[in-house]
Amino acid sequence: MAKKVVATLQTGIGRNFTKCIKMVKSDKTGAYMFKEEVVHNDHIKDFFGQQ
Repeated sequence: MAKKVVATLQTGIGRNFTKCIKMVKSDKTGAYMFKEEVVHNDHIKDFFGQQ
């Protein structure tokens, strides 16, 4: 099943999107959390630039 999904993403409009993951430090506890989001390729720098 994974092969089918990957093949669909590589041939369709899914190629225009990227899954981005960044670490964000919590203000309350000081612990790090991971923020995940599927972002259009044109907006990747915006995703990593924002807090």
